[in-house]
Amino acid sequence: MVGVTDRSGLPDGRVGLVYSVHVPAAGLAVVTLTGRLEAVAAADLRLRLEQSDVSGCPVVVIDLGAVDFIDSAGLAVLVRQRRTCRESGGDVVLVRPASDPAMRVFRLTQFDQVFRMLPSQRDA
Repeated sequence: MVGVTDRSGLPDGRVGLVYSVHVPAAGLAVVTLTGRLEAVAAADLRLRLEQSDVSGCPVVVIDLGAVDFIDSAGLAVLVRQRRTCRESGGDVVLVRPASDPAMRVFRLTQFDQVFRMLPSQRDA
């Protein structure tokens, strides 16, 4: 699906994560995330990434520029997607979170060294 936006809710009814998926070319999916990538949202996002429009793309760009929080469940989804893409000869490329707290998680886990990370437009 091109241009589909979904919302993952928190238990108290607030929106925790908004994500959109675009497939601009064959073999490439761009997933843009906004909000908090935590346990509840991570489970929903994992299911969304398993849908055919994304799972059929060997290269997935995940834009974390507007993610202000990420936890271990969120990191696990990114690692799983990376493994899936690499099995088909592709990769996952991340757009760096502009939020210092979110980026700190990548630095502490050294995932900023594991993933190829592009600067966020918000960094400019």
